[in-house]
Amino acid sequence: MNWKKLRKPHYHKDPVEYIYATAIFDLREYDSLYENQNNLSHQVWQEFDAKYKTGYEFLQDIQDLNLNKEVICLWFFKDRSDKDAGVDIDLSSKLITYNPNTFLITESKKLKILERKKFFPNRPALQIDLSKKIFDEITEPFKNR
Repeated sequence: MNWKKLRKPHYHKDPVEYIYATAIFDLREYDSLYENQNNLSHQVWQEFDAKYKTGYEFLQDIQDLNLNKEVICLWFFKDRSDKDAGVDIDLSSKLITYNPNTFLITESKKLKILERKKFFPNRPALQIDLSKKIFDEITEPFKNR
């Protein structure tokens, strides 16, 4: 992935350790994946799979996330017609906004998906398989600054 684009402002320690980063992934590539999110066998998804060689699951709604993963890594595919403010995630009492082309990465399991006041049929996201080792490698440069 594009973890080298992460910067110190993306890294947070309070209330738990997490990364929240928007637009670290090339917008053209994101748009191609977004446009083909209903066809994971499409060539753009096959190329993504071959390029990054990481497991993932496309979630039709972020409430379907798997908290049993070693590290929670979500990449948000917010629908363009979804104009709600999108404060959809409670991470240990820290409210996280569900924005398009944004990553949320944390080891914390104190993550709760909030119900929307305005109903929207789905809040798609990609849940990427990320090991603790990779998470530690990603966050290490930010811990001592």
